[in-house]
Amino acid sequence: MGSRASTLLREEEIEEIKKETGFSHSQITRLYSRFTSLDKGENGTLSREDFQRIPELAINPLGDRIINAFFPEGEDQVNFRGFMQTLAHFRPIEDNEKSKNPTASEPLNSRTNKLLFAFRLYDLDRDDKISRDELLQVLRMMVGVNISDEQLGSIADRTIQEADTNGDNSISFNEFIKVLEKVDVEQKMSIRFLH
Repeated sequence: MGSRASTLLREEEIEEIKKETGFSHSQITRLYSRFTSLDKGENGTLSREDFQRIPELAINPLGDRIINAFFPEGEDQVNFRGFMQTLAHFRPIEDNEKSKNPTASEPLNSRTNKLLFAFRLYDLDRDDKISRDELLQVLRMMVGVNISDEQLGSIADRTIQEADTNGDNSISFNEFIKVLEKVDVEQKMSIRFLH
């Protein structure tokens, strides 16, 4: 099966994906094999339904939000390259990457890009800020019916009050970054991919 995956993925494509994402050749080949096993339509793309068959996403309260992150606005299919670009946000930052060329564009798995990915999970209407209603929706997804609406509202209000430094009753990306400055984003938003 691994050989089938590598024969369908051209060497030039692998090299381009390596540069874009930082994944190794063997990681790309292995993830391509996983991608093709998820591709039930066998058309070289994944649909939302293909992602919903992944048990870990099916049981995750934010599964739909995570799945949506793989799809560009208005699209209902994602190709392998798009799949890899989204997964790259979860690639651990290697020690040798921290001292790379400062003029190069920031890698997809940088702290800022990981935080932007997380921010977009909350920013449901994509207006570049998290409103109280958006925060409530995500909190409700995460805790279900275990907490009353009144308690959730209190949590949302307190969160916005603590994060909102400019007084617009929402959380901007910069405010989001500030609130999470002491959080180990690298540890919490990394998946250990086999080499």
